[in-house]
Amino acid sequence: MIIPTLNASESLGELIGAVQSQSLPPEEIIVVDSQSDDGTAALAAAMPGVRLISVRREAFDHGGTRDMAIRASETPFVVMLTQDALPADGHWAAALLEPFEDSRVGAVCGRQIPRRDARAFEKAVRAFRYAGQSAEWGMEDLPRLGVRAYLLADVCAAYRREAYDAVGGFEHPIMTNEDMLIAADLLNAGYRLAYSAEAKVWHSHNHTLRQEYARNRLIGEFLARYGDRFAAGAGETGEGLRLVRQVSLELVRGGKPLELIPFWMNCGARLLGNRAGRRRGRGRADGRYDSDG
Repeated sequence: MIIPTLNASESLGELIGAVQSQSLPPEEIIVVDSQSDDGTAALAAAMPGVRLISVRREAFDHGGTRDMAIRASETPFVVMLTQDALPADGHWAAALLEPFEDSRVGAVCGRQIPRRDARAFEKAVRAFRYAGQSAEWGMEDLPRLGVRAYLLADVCAAYRREAYDAVGGFEHPIMTNEDMLIAADLLNAGYRLAYSAEAKVWHSHNHTLRQEYARNRLIGEFLARYGDRFAAGAGETGEGLRLVRQVSLELVRGGKPLELIPFWMNCGARLLGNRAGRRRGRGRADGRYDSDG
């Protein structure tokens, strides 16, 4: 299991405890810390069963750092977690690994449950993206699924090491969506992907409009550079419109009509950030994205 960290001292103890108390505990836990200044590295190093790898903060990237950690591991299946994702029960790990019983499955994505302090529209967004029904699919399902065929989030995911190595691992350097890109590589190589609705983690954000804009600008840059790696018909525009419609309907049905305004403002920040990122990403020669102007 691999957990990248940056200033995670407040949450790391609870996370490691939840992981180690699973019905199927991990064979190894690797914490990759990016020069935290709150004692995270020392805390991780002192935890039994945890291996600490330290990297320079400026050298971190979502693809390269995770790839380095995976290649330092020795298990046939590698689980990815982020420091702000917390297993919701003691059977999360077993549920996440269960789809690998099908030897064709190269990677599995878990289900993200909104935290109790999440805004109403954030809860509805998570419900739209992470449904209550497990699924498995291959490249033949892409016409039906569209961009959802690339559903894979390293917030909570697991990889078959053999499949990971076969497709060359994560692209790097890259600063976002390394998971979506390797999902495309795995599907193109003939592997199947799976979603485990029973592998639940608490994870959500109450982003400001500025944060949402910045995050989606990175995604826009990513799509400008790597869009041709995804099959035709997998564009995110139609999925985004479905999300807006469904979440808006759920807010009205749930008696939260006032949440429509902040939700639509949030969507506007996403759209503007995505468009700005696409403009900025066209013509860039490398895959490393930053957040400056």
